[in-house]
Amino acid sequence: MQNRLLSLLPLILLVSACNSQVYLRDGVTDGDTFYLAASAWTEDDPVMQSWVSYSLARSTCQLQIGGDNPARASSYDCEYTARRLLLQTWHEQHTESPDAEDEYLDKLVQVQAAGYLDEYVASFLEMQHWDLPDELEIRAFRNWQRKNLRGHKPETRIIGSWNYAGNVSGANAAIP
Repeated sequence: MQNRLLSLLPLILLVSACNSQVYLRDGVTDGDTFYLAASAWTEDDPVMQSWVSYSLARSTCQLQIGGDNPARASSYDCEYTARRLLLQTWHEQHTESPDAEDEYLDKLVQVQAAGYLDEYVASFLEMQHWDLPDELEIRAFRNWQRKNLRGHKPETRIIGSWNYAGNVSGANAAIP
């Protein structure tokens, strides 16, 4: 568990700049506070821990975007950064646990190794309101995709949920 927390240290430092009521416990609905699921602290599964880092990165970015309901905020940069951190954490977790396997994460590693993570995010996860980078090579990605991602379906796992802080009582301790 200590190695897991150390691998999240850069993200925890980023999160520490946010509202101190963030990342307390599992919540139930959309809102203005993101609650990290209790299993994120107790389960050592490398796949789970990779998705924890994704969830923290994405929710932190959503808080930075702000708005009336940060749970609904999204951008290309948020998603790309969270996917990059997901892969970085997966690499670290996989190094510690070489027998760990996950079909989706392993496929995403191939996408990144081919240099198409930007295009993957834009192609598979794009929302209409996103501003996409001009330098995307979508045509080249589509050619690569036809050979390497047949039948591929993107995954997103959020380990926690959004809730209105006023509706939550008896929350656990926040991330230090």
